[in-house]
Amino acid sequence: MNIQEIKAAVISGKKVFSDSEMYSVIYSEKTQKWFIVCAVNGYTIGLTHRDGVTLNGDPEGFFIG
Repeated sequence: MNIQEIKAAVISGKKVFSDSEMYSVIYSEKTQKWFIVCAVNGYTIGLTHRDGVTLNGDPEGFFIG
């Protein structure tokens, strides 16, 4: 999935994961930023690098669950 597909899916209410269902993509209304959150330990990283374009993960690893 590319970044536009990921964001559109999350906004439409679908659950998007990165590599496994342990890592979910979320949008924070409070900070207005996108994150990947680990369900096991709460570790959180940005959906993208600082450039706002390059995904933190392989685009092929993102999927709708």
